[in-house]
Amino acid sequence: MSAGRLLSVLLLLQSRGRMSARGIADELGVSVRTAYRDVARLQAAGVPVYAEPGRNGGYQLLDGYRTRLTGMSEGEARALFFAGLPGPAADLGLAEEVAAARLKLLAALPAGAREEAARTAAVFHLDAPAWYREPEPAPYLTLFVDAVLGRNVVDVRYRRWRAPQEVRRRLRPYGLVLKSGVWYLVAATESRTATYRVTQVLDAALSDERFDRPPDFDLGAYWASYLDDFEKRRFTGTATVRLSPRGRRRLPDNLPPEVARAVEDTATPVGDDGWTEAVIPTESTEHACGELLRLGVDVEVVAPAELRRAMADTVNALAGTYDADRNEGPDEVRDVMSR
Repeated sequence: MSAGRLLSVLLLLQSRGRMSARGIADELGVSVRTAYRDVARLQAAGVPVYAEPGRNGGYQLLDGYRTRLTGMSEGEARALFFAGLPGPAADLGLAEEVAAARLKLLAALPAGAREEAARTAAVFHLDAPAWYREPEPAPYLTLFVDAVLGRNVVDVRYRRWRAPQEVRRRLRPYGLVLKSGVWYLVAATESRTATYRVTQVLDAALSDERFDRPPDFDLGAYWASYLDDFEKRRFTGTATVRLSPRGRRRLPDNLPPEVARAVEDTATPVGDDGWTEAVIPTESTEHACGELLRLGVDVEVVAPAELRRAMADTVNALAGTYDADRNEGPDEVRDVMSR
């Protein structure tokens, strides 16, 4: 029996209120029988836990009872400084609040845990945005924060990729997600729940109309499902390609990880020079052409014929652009520079 688990049961009841034995068991990853035993041990230790019978019953602490114990381990003290990212907190207008909360939590820790948390803060810096991307202004982000927390309907004018590009929507915001430094709003319309890139919002107005967030809506589960569906919709075709040994080494730095994984899964040797043939997923002919050209002479498209022609047309156009007969050659360039 873990003393740490008993403390977790106590803190669960303190923070959640009434909970069933099944709810406690699911939260802690133990059996229902173990949850019953843990509650009985808390009662035997003098903690005022009482049972409420009936269909909607469960275990609950006596009104007004609270423990002063935090039960924070060394690892949890380290994790304290990962709980709030300063950049995203500033985006949401919560930088001062997060800093104040962190100071209060730090002050409440015992000396040893406080020193461990301070050491962690000194050696880790979290930077959420991806490389090679300028920060995107999101002037309506704090408005959406208010809408999510206050459960207010929002009227927006939104720019999307397909025609008509500008649309108006009346949204019920369910939550905000930060993905690689970009904020997304998950919101419902009258017909469906969808994802909106916050920087694509052209206008937004907070209304007085309120809405009820579905009690069974799980933002994390929705986002995982959305990403899975996005990946399935993203790759609509396949291509057969041949890669040199150097081309395979350059794959992870130049093409999406899904393409690199597909090469590892399907690669077969062709010839004695180390080249391999593989089948990769593609989004569209135009997109695949641009992606594969990054590998230069280290890749050859075998099929489909449409993508092979697109590669050849692009390469021929480049050759024409850099044709020495159409431009000044090296001798002419040297003559000009020597004048």
